[in-house]
Amino acid sequence: MISIKNLKKSYGDNLVFENVSAEINRGDVIVIIGPSGCGKSTLIRCLNLLEQPDSGEIIIDGVDITKKDAGIDRVRQKMGMVYQSFNLFSHKTILENVILAPVNIFKIPKKQAIAEAFKYLKMVGIANRADYMPDQLSGGQKQRAAIARCLAMRPEIILFDEPTSALDPTMVDEVLSVIRKLTKSGMTCVIVTHEMNFAKNIASMIFYMDEKGIYEKGTPEAIFNNPQREKTRAFINKLKVLEYASQIIDIDIYEFVRMLTDYCQKYDLTKQEKDNINLVIEELIVYITAGARQTDRIAITVRYNENTGEKEIYLRYTAPDGNIIENESFDEISRRLIKGFTNEISYTRDDNVNVLKLVMKSADGKS
Repeated sequence: MISIKNLKKSYGDNLVFENVSAEINRGDVIVIIGPSGCGKSTLIRCLNLLEQPDSGEIIIDGVDITKKDAGIDRVRQKMGMVYQSFNLFSHKTILENVILAPVNIFKIPKKQAIAEAFKYLKMVGIANRADYMPDQLSGGQKQRAAIARCLAMRPEIILFDEPTSALDPTMVDEVLSVIRKLTKSGMTCVIVTHEMNFAKNIASMIFYMDEKGIYEKGTPEAIFNNPQREKTRAFINKLKVLEYASQIIDIDIYEFVRMLTDYCQKYDLTKQEKDNINLVIEELIVYITAGARQTDRIAITVRYNENTGEKEIYLRYTAPDGNIIENESFDEISRRLIKGFTNEISYTRDDNVNVLKLVMKSADGKS
């Protein structure tokens, strides 16, 4: 139904995304997620040329709509769009908003357009608000009116650009329930959203956008339960990351402690949790720095998972080789201290770099 090939979009020198390719089949529910500013809304707006891509192809039912002779208006009639900010005409009633395009673009007789409009307004649960003006409705009701207006165009595909982002939290569910009803009816939908539970429950396929493109895609089960790539895992698990890197001989432990203190305060980790993390790292650094060469480097990463409360430490160092905690020259008291504060210690070697991972116990010492 929609084939996207090597799509690229930039604004001047600002590259938004490139090499975006994807297939969307009839009946698919594609949910696009990712951090703010990664190009989600720009991508969805490119699908109906509200944004003109720099290069690449968007083929809809065999027609490349990026070509000048594609007849974009005919293609757009197949593709409805629901915006963040409703875009209702404030001087017209809800009913007038819904029938405007069918009467003026499709030349549907007004009586027929009104009958169909009430069918769609009933579907979204606001038929009793047909004669209201937009400013008489709540945000959730306005968005449902916008969905009814979109349906009145008889689209084959609906694009939703963060349809709940402008709503009060109490109104989000009423809009999501309407979208869920549409997807169950077989409507092909492409949805940009920050509502992760909704995405997980409704999508047939998830596109996670990052690093100027579709960074990872897969089924909801794959993306939410077993993401394969680092940034996807960080986003899904709400990982809060602190990173510090230096040549080993130049490491500034006081600067690191300052960064760690700020990090723990920002994410509401307790002083005890901060002290435990700091103590483990300092014990390891003492050993690593003792035999460091001029060119050896170290990178320290602390990751806090907001969903699970788990705290991890990663040390990446070029020397000495091996799991230093298990080295026979490692101080026995330090080894016991570190193992007492951790649930798990694992070691790998990746591209000639040692990677030591430690999973911290909770501050009370429980697993």
